Amino acid sequence: MPERNEKLLVKLPKTLAPKDVAPYADAGLTAYRVAKKATRHLLPGENCVVIGAGGRGHIGIQCLKAMCAANIIVVEKSDTAMGLAEEIGVDETVKANGNEVERVLELTGGKGAEAVIDFVGEKGSTAKGLAMTKPNSNYYIVGYGEKIRIPAVEMIITEKNIIGNLVGTWAELTEPMALADKGLVHLYIKEYPLDQANQALHDLNEGKIKGRAVLIP
Repeated sequence: MPERNEKLLVKLPKTLAPKDVAPYADAGLTAYRVAKKATRHLLPGENCVVIGAGGRGHIGIQCLKAMCAANIIVVEKSDTAMGLAEEIGVDETVKANGNEVERVLELTGGKGAEAVIDFVGEKGSTAKGLAMTKPNSNYYIVGYGEKIRIPAVEMIITEKNIIGNLVGTWAELTEPMALADKGLVHLYIKEYPLDQANQALHDLNEGKIKGRAVLIP
């Protein structure tokens, strides 16, 4: 029999059910950790761009709102995810239609954002995310799928920081649970019976899921 280790258990508050917080063990923890990094440097009234408001992004947005007073600008191509961001209550939404960099610069007075969190990391989002980042500020990369290409001289002149983010620690897992317990972060989930796992994957690939899918045994 496998060795039992109670350290791998997370005790939930009475206000939370396992199905409601299951995505925190992966996507939620990743989103929380990058928000935690970003809010250490964001002052009230500064700008934070979030690229992608889907499964991880909608959690990250709520964590940012709970932990700082920055203006949150969401860049998203999906109407479903865009609607979710508006429902959560972000300050601005920008459609990813090819003109998103110009629109973000317009919203930030031509300077760019003090923080850009990229939950997509592919199909050109890295170059656009860096272009949205204000000089001497931070670009946080979470999603992956393409290479980040930037001339060394540009990095030197602009003093932009590229910061990676990989999930989080076991100890940190209790922190987003505390935010959820206080009602500051709410996971938007769609439940599927376990025997409908293939349907859940299909809906996910088709962009039909608002937030995260959860399989129920």
